[in-house]
Amino acid sequence: MFVSGFTIARNVVQADYPLKEAVFSIIDLCDEFIIAVGHSNDNTLEFVRSFNHPKIKIIETVWDDSLRTGGKVLAEETNKAKAAVNPNADWLFYIQADECVHEDDLPAIRQAMEKHLSHPGVEGLLFDYVHFYGSYDFVGDSRTWYRKEIRIIRNRKDIFSYRDAQGFRKEPNQKLCVADAGARVFHYGWVKHPEAQQQKQMQFHRMWHGDEYMEKNIAGADSFDYSKIDSLARFEGTHPRVMQARIDHMNWTFSFDITQKNFGLKNRLLYWLEKYTGWRPGEYKNYIRVKA
Repeated sequence: MFVSGFTIARNVVQADYPLKEAVFSIIDLCDEFIIAVGHSNDNTLEFVRSFNHPKIKIIETVWDDSLRTGGKVLAEETNKAKAAVNPNADWLFYIQADECVHEDDLPAIRQAMEKHLSHPGVEGLLFDYVHFYGSYDFVGDSRTWYRKEIRIIRNRKDIFSYRDAQGFRKEPNQKLCVADAGARVFHYGWVKHPEAQQQKQMQFHRMWHGDEYMEKNIAGADSFDYSKIDSLARFEGTHPRVMQARIDHMNWTFSFDITQKNFGLKNRLLYWLEKYTGWRPGEYKNYIRVKA
């Protein structure tokens, strides 16, 4: 079984993405790892080269910043990275620059890949998401956050990165049939110093919006305001080992009253329905789960 990892990177130093931690959280499962580095305004390319791992292969790309509708440029760059993997790879493991996998989950992931290798009806593997917000102590627990997404796919040309690269589909535009990976993805996209988070917001929204929107809604603030959130829960588990140095060097503070629920009546009812039953009415699912 041959596994290729892949990801994309651009201006990750300026916005303080945990890209290195993301890559090294899954590299032991991979036989190679492709990093597509877009032309950047910081030293992202030099940073990625410093990883200095024999499995890592770097390709350099140029992002088309005119593809602002729906963050399409992210999917386009992800597809460039996917196209560079070993053609003989069986599985492709995609991870974003602000995601990590816990080392405790690696055996289950390998087992799932081996189990479903000979089952072509399983086109991908589905992961549970843990979304951190504000600090490493709080997680989002409302409908704002997606609960599952595909991160391992078959090495097939008809499978492509979908919309803003959150997930994958197959030609012409069909959901993948997936099985559970039995593992989590820890998403740290909303955990960084407020000034770095504001830099990230500037980069991120430029992939969706024009200058007028940016000037009205994003520009002007020096730091991000973490207080505008609907609901959080306290995280009780352990973080991936690769993230520990970042956690130890956290240089800002964030606190939140987890009893505070900034909902209207409808979302408050939906929140408690989900908490008591596990059911999320109207949940967006970019996949079809199969039993295998």
